[in-house]
Amino acid sequence: MEALNRFSRFVGQTFALWAGLFAGIAFVAPETFKWVLPHIPLLLGIVMFGMGLTLSPADFKILGRHPKAVLVGVVAQFVIMPLTAYALAVGFNLPPEIAVGVILVGACPGGTASNVMTYLARGNVALSVAVTSISTLLAPVLTPAIFYLLANQWLDISATAMFGSIAKMVLLPIVLGVAAHLLFRKQTEAAVGVLPLVSVVAIVLIIGAVVGASKPKILESGLLILGVVILHNGIGYLLGFLAAKLCKLPFDAQKTLAIEVGMQNSGLGAALASAYFTPLAAVPSAIFSVWHNISGSLLASYWAAKAVREKESRKDSV
Repeated sequence: MEALNRFSRFVGQTFALWAGLFAGIAFVAPETFKWVLPHIPLLLGIVMFGMGLTLSPADFKILGRHPKAVLVGVVAQFVIMPLTAYALAVGFNLPPEIAVGVILVGACPGGTASNVMTYLARGNVALSVAVTSISTLLAPVLTPAIFYLLANQWLDISATAMFGSIAKMVLLPIVLGVAAHLLFRKQTEAAVGVLPLVSVVAIVLIIGAVVGASKPKILESGLLILGVVILHNGIGYLLGFLAAKLCKLPFDAQKTLAIEVGMQNSGLGAALASAYFTPLAAVPSAIFSVWHNISGSLLASYWAAKAVREKESRKDSV
């Protein structure tokens, strides 16, 4: 079991590699993951169930100790990324399907990968987990509401239907995961080590399905989508950091909220886009999944190296 846990950690830490590999396979051989398309909501539900298994009341204790930091993080998440997505869609005059996909990933809550990146960046992991968890629990209401508000000019969207889908794909699996954790604590805690492997497999299959189904459109618009995704992600990091700085939060919280805001639950975006729109609308989420893990790793490595240099500098000055 320990060997499996080590392999699971390795796969989780190298997610960007696997996401890129599966996207490449799907691009070269589009039929490979065609069978996954009908099962995307189920795969996302499995990821969310795993998140529920890891949640405990201790994860929310930071709410009582640092409510301001959590509030800033959640508000920044649901303001910065959707408005940035809308500005990019309008500014680049994106085709309707791509515009909808960019705004959809912007309206999603934070992704669980942000917790790993925060740890690597020497940020505040408890704050990261709390912001991710609370934004995910609010997603069934806020994601369709924000998305409808910003994207209705491009397509006819049913916010009510989307609310139901997010509740089934996100809220219900999380609640079931929390219940399983409470009822079968010993068994679920033994299984937690395998969750990164399960999550990575589920998300790379979603990426493979979306890329394979959208190959012709990617050939046509892939560079444009990649450029918009890189801008969206980078602006999220920058504005998340500045929001925390303006609110006079400590530096570890500034790093945390930069990562938390910039990294999205792009698996949810891909699942919703696949359910309601064309495969092309899911491509921004699929590309975001690959890119934000690469950029997040680079940013975390920079901050970790900086923390080491500062620690050594303090030692030398004593």
